[in-house]
Amino acid sequence: MDLTDAVAVVTGASSGLGTHFSESLLKRGATVYGLARSEDKLNALQNDLGDEFHPLPCDLREEDQVADAFATVRDESGRIDVLLNNAGLGQFGPVDELPLDEWDQQMETNLRGVFLCAREVVPIMREQNEDSGFGGHIVNIASIAGLLGNPNLTAYNASKFGVRGFSESLMKEVRDDGIRVTCIYPGSTETNFFDVAGVDMTDNPLQPEDVAATVVHVLESPANHLISELVVRPLRPRG
Repeated sequence: MDLTDAVAVVTGASSGLGTHFSESLLKRGATVYGLARSEDKLNALQNDLGDEFHPLPCDLREEDQVADAFATVRDESGRIDVLLNNAGLGQFGPVDELPLDEWDQQMETNLRGVFLCAREVVPIMREQNEDSGFGGHIVNIASIAGLLGNPNLTAYNASKFGVRGFSESLMKEVRDDGIRVTCIYPGSTETNFFDVAGVDMTDNPLQPEDVAATVVHVLESPANHLISELVVRPLRPRG
């Protein structure tokens, strides 16, 4: 896909990988709608990135808010070429000490949010395919934790394994509609994720701008080319 003048929606855009994804897409000529709960952070990001970044405050766990956000994008831009499902969080701890609200929060953000956004964008991309022969591209950011189980990560693992299964099923469901679906599994990446989760990060993690470059590479792949899954790890995690 040529990202020049493409319209992209990035969830979790206000921090971490989402900010780097938005910046990389803008540099390739795309218009980016950034979704996140924090309106203040989104507005500050717009000041940094420019007017082609459009802040859209949205709680991805709320069905009505998600529907309204995507309606706004379509009303303003007339199309949606890229959906980058990036929003997510992790709260670690032994299963018998994990509060139910922390389990629910991870499932609702990491998995329900992906479903709600995909459900909104698929009909739009199907219409685009009928008009042009290419519908668009959905990229779901999972985690290496969507491939490998780990102690004290039961909720996070379950949510990211769910993203993997959802992505594979959706890919097979919509590929004949000219819609590409890619699930990416980054290893340890230098963001605030580990600070929020309260655990230590590896000594030599991936850099967020490098993960963003990988996403751009996937999006710009040839028309009849589907990268359905991609694992990205640091070469020397211990330095």
